[in-house]
Amino acid sequence: MYLFRKKDPNRPSNINIKIMHVINAIAITMFVAGILWKLVDWFLLK
Repeated sequence: MYLFRKKDPNRPSNINIKIMHVINAIAITMFVAGILWKLVDWFLLK
């Protein structure tokens, strides 16, 4: 599986991939925070 592979030492480091992963993590975090906020708004604040 892809998640359990070791890092290839011959592969060059690419800053664009790292930036893409950071932006993706922020987007997923904001999406989950938005869903949680809507659930709290619907069930606790009404």
